[in-house]
Amino acid sequence: MQISDEVAIQIETMNKWYGAFHVLRDVNLTVNRGERIVIAGPSGSGKSTLIRCIN
Repeated sequence: MQISDEVAIQIETMNKWYGAFHVLRDVNLTVNRGERIVIAGPSGSGKSTLIRCIN
């Protein structure tokens, strides 16, 4: 598959709180159509929260 210049997902300065807990802070992400990415990090770093916010 060829990577396109067409943006499939774009996040600009996303923040997410659960009560007073700031889970995601100023997240920026651009994924072009055809591009594959990996979201990696330690347990509790917000990987699943980021994916839920995209869905």
